[in-house]
Amino acid sequence: MQPIRKAAVGAVLVGATLTGGAIGGALINGSATAQTSTSSTVPAAPGGGAGFDPTQGGHVGANGQKEVLLTGDTADKVRAAAQAAVPGGTIQRVETDAEGSPYEAHMTKSDGTPVTVKVDSNYKVTSIDNGPGGRGGPGQQQA
Repeated sequence: MQPIRKAAVGAVLVGATLTGGAIGGALINGSATAQTSTSSTVPAAPGGGAGFDPTQGGHVGANGQKEVLLTGDTADKVRAAAQAAVPGGTIQRVETDAEGSPYEAHMTKSDGTPVTVKVDSNYKVTSIDNGPGGRGGPGQQQA
């Protein structure tokens, strides 16, 4: 191969490599940015499907009532009741309950099992439901 042709082929290969690297870097950066986005405009999908961010509250019950994250004194009292009922558990969020109780605390027990603790208006635990949804069923325990 002639020296000029070798130089041209080498330049093309270097250019293609740099272009590919730049495109790959942009794609990786774009996906990392998309994954770390904290936009609060993600719509709540019915039934907690795709697009639902449970840390923002907003589950809509079968009755059409939307759950709202608790704040202040009410949140503190619901947290205290839930922690007493599930010692060693970690609270994920406390919110109003669209299905039955005034309040609920979504927790993870120390063994990793998700539970939902239902709390009445006097901040007394009324049930501990196994699973993240807190819909009752065979996993429901009465407090």
